[in-house]
Amino acid sequence: MANYDLTPRIAPNLDRHLVFPILEFLQERQLYADEDILKAKIELLNNTNMVDYAMDIHKSLYHTEEVPQEMVERRLEVVARLKALEEAAAPLVSFLQNPNAVGELRADKQYNLQMLSDRYQIGPEQIEALYQYAKFQFECGNYSGAADYLYQYRALCTNSERSLSALWGKLAAEILMQNWDVALEELNRLKEIIDSKSFASPLNQVQSRIWLMHWSLYIFFNHDNGRTQIIDLFNQDKYLNAIQTNAPHLLRYLATSFIVNKRRRPQFKDFIKVIQQEQYSHEDPITEFLACIYVNYDFDAAQKKMRECEEVILNDPFLGKRVEEGNFVPLRDEFLENARLFIFETYCRIHQRIDMGVLAEKLNLNYEEAERWIVNLIRTSKLDAKIDSKSGTVVMEPNHPNVYEQLIDHTKAMSGRTYKLVSQLLEQAPAQVAR
Repeated sequence: MANYDLTPRIAPNLDRHLVFPILEFLQERQLYADEDILKAKIELLNNTNMVDYAMDIHKSLYHTEEVPQEMVERRLEVVARLKALEEAAAPLVSFLQNPNAVGELRADKQYNLQMLSDRYQIGPEQIEALYQYAKFQFECGNYSGAADYLYQYRALCTNSERSLSALWGKLAAEILMQNWDVALEELNRLKEIIDSKSFASPLNQVQSRIWLMHWSLYIFFNHDNGRTQIIDLFNQDKYLNAIQTNAPHLLRYLATSFIVNKRRRPQFKDFIKVIQQEQYSHEDPITEFLACIYVNYDFDAAQKKMRECEEVILNDPFLGKRVEEGNFVPLRDEFLENARLFIFETYCRIHQRIDMGVLAEKLNLNYEEAERWIVNLIRTSKLDAKIDSKSGTVVMEPNHPNVYEQLIDHTKAMSGRTYKLVSQLLEQAPAQVAR
């Protein structure tokens, strides 16, 4: 299953700290040799300030209590740098820890800067020191402290680029602390900035959207309403175009969300067109499963692909998380249940008469259970069908499309697409003029 592991594609689009939970998951699933995972962790840690953690992993990897001298020296360097930054940021940190003093701040940043300078002798140097101190705390693995300081820094910062950098850092910290509600708020705030900001190049904006979608996977597959919201984000034209162009592997997560989320069927038809476009250029069991049903109408292949999908979900860091028994239904179970419905709903729509015995065999149910299952399916899916008890078959009523309704639907779709195309052209025009 390592062939379907997306870590090599996902990791370059993440902050290095966000890669650690993925490596922990892969180590637990034993998809790779334990030694390789430990080496990957040390390589990541070499560019952070989490020296103690790196030392522990080194001891575990090489079965020794000794650590290289360079690690010891690196630790001394980190401690000294932390102390220096702490002293530089101390005046502002002291101010922010005083509720009465913080109460003097207003929404007007210029007023705040002038007030801090006049009353507390706090200027741009201390504000910059707060940013560097927060960033250093993050690199040390103190995500809680980093999130607090970055939030306070953004309230004072007047540099839009530095404020944006601080927002990325705060989002990463909230994800790593598993504060999913707060992380979702920061994600939406970051999306608004990315969509409204004027980038030097359209490619930079596309790259920012790709980063945002990768980071969002942590939130959407942990937040209560995440599987709906991932569709709202990924299925937008700007983001879907970015996926198809630069990150087709993300289609796995959008496809999974559509399968486990029945309420999103109106958007599902357009997504199947994307699957059809990408089926020969991108291979993934979950998107191939949908192609088997809705593009190729190969139901036997779809049933076989389901078993492969199950393994993919179990070994995916975002889809196969360990869950406490009785807490909630594992995504794998939801996926399999809905995948079967996808198969047989489509099967019923393209066949006029279905033998109940064959259906029972495919469902791995006895005859009575299969009969109850198809009755429920007809009710929930609003299939125009009836069961013929004498012949033991399900009879599908012919469903002739209304030509007038089809014409109206196509006209609406064409109008919507035209509007979106014009909007994209207008967005790109300022960038072309600037060049």
